[in-house]
Amino acid sequence: MKPDDPLLQILACPLDKGPLHLVVPDGPDAAQAPAEALYNPRLHRRYPIVDGIPQLLPASGEQVSDDEHEELLQRMAP
Repeated sequence: MKPDDPLLQILACPLDKGPLHLVVPDGPDAAQAPAEALYNPRLHRRYPIVDGIPQLLPASGEQVSDDEHEELLQRMAP
């Protein structure tokens, strides 16, 4: 998924119905970073993107720690 994908404008978190942000691996640690994901910074929940398909079931999301939240905020695509 690309940051300018129009689908990102209509995707919403299944829990709070708010917007999601694309998070992409970048930098020298990209190989070790989690794969692409959609992130809800309000609830600190990350939803994986598997083979280009966002997994947006509530059970698919995972809660992230405060430290990981800060890292994801830095990695969010503009």
